[in-house]
Amino acid sequence: MEEDVRERIQKLLVTGDNRLKQGVDPAKARESWLAALELAREAGLEERIRPLVEVRLADLPPG
Repeated sequence: MEEDVRERIQKLLVTGDNRLKQGVDPAKARESWLAALELAREAGLEERIRPLVEVRLADLPPG
């Protein structure tokens, strides 16, 4: 079960990264990253995932 959650979190992080690289609206990337953070929170993994999400959000253009 935990491995499945980790894979889903990783997929959401990568999806957000790819959206940004492909020039999709940064809001869509943010949406994926925040979904990963929420899933991590529900699984008790927030402390490990939050720094990864925060770095990504900090690099987003304003808006």
